[in-house]
Amino acid sequence: MTIETAAGHAIVTGVSSGIGAAIAARLLREGWQVTGLSRTAPDVADPQFTHRAVDLLDAVALEAAIADLQPTALVHAAGLMRGGVVGSLDVEAGRTLWRLHVEAASLLADRLVPRMPDGGRIVLVGSRASAGGFGRSQYGASKAALVAMVRSWAIELAPRGITANVVAPAATDTPMLRDPGRSGVPTKLPPIGRYILPEEVAALTAFLLGPEAGAITGQQILVCGGSSL
Repeated sequence: MTIETAAGHAIVTGVSSGIGAAIAARLLREGWQVTGLSRTAPDVADPQFTHRAVDLLDAVALEAAIADLQPTALVHAAGLMRGGVVGSLDVEAGRTLWRLHVEAASLLADRLVPRMPDGGRIVLVGSRASAGGFGRSQYGASKAALVAMVRSWAIELAPRGITANVVAPAATDTPMLRDPGRSGVPTKLPPIGRYILPEEVAALTAFLLGPEAGAITGQQILVCGGSSL
């Protein structure tokens, strides 16, 4: 089966707030059916939206939560920021970042892609920090791994018309920006003079899920307000 319309069924992680919530809202406005995965249910009253409470760090629970789903698109937007400079790195924090950003994305794709129709879509929300940054070695490493994964998936899935991309924002105006757990990691205002809006990340994600983005695959696309310049 080939996807011929913009809207389908998207699984979106991290829908309780921030970028994940913005992506879910954007897709719902565009007529998508959205299944949200997060520990906390968002306040969304839309007949096209369903929520499944799950801890993305629990592989067994995550696999059970998606066992009966057959989406046309997967968006992994759940994220966590923890930082530290070399010499005082928190090993457990690094493991958590890897499990949430990389292992959860890998499990989701591995289980869902075989059920996904030809022409399906995968978008992972990365970060400009994938190129490195002060106090961001563990976080940046977990986000850089997403780029290697989607490039590999993109070439593997090209014969089926399934695209895989990373949307990588700079500092975005979400609750994560104000998370006390990221204290000690400086946040840089992008050169445009403001933080990235989650709705801007959602707009690019929605485009990549649509039919006009069928020739874009294996890419990391920055939404950085000039921060990468």
